[in-house]
Amino acid sequence: MALDPSAWEAMATLCIGLALSGLLASAYELFTEQRASFSLLERGGVAAVAALPVLAFSAPFIILRNTVRGRRIEGRPIPFVMLATMIACGWSLISGRIALDLAALLVGA
Repeated sequence: MALDPSAWEAMATLCIGLALSGLLASAYELFTEQRASFSLLERGGVAAVAALPVLAFSAPFIILRNTVRGRRIEGRPIPFVMLATMIACGWSLISGRIALDLAALLVGA
């Protein structure tokens, strides 16, 4: 069974989005010595505005990390885990597509 080229492109975009998400969250943790989380928005002011780009692209990693921890620690139900995974993958597709478009724009392709 052969996959359509657009399916391959979507899979590559998903993988790039997830990889970029993990990279940004890990880089944030490396440089600030605190975990990237959505609570960064609660600070308000300039700190919240500065955190928006980081959170926008690292959100799939944060969602998946919190979902896995919630399943292990709190015993969250499987349908919740499935829904959170679908949301994270959809978000990853969008952020991966944006990253690929920006890379193509920078390269001039």
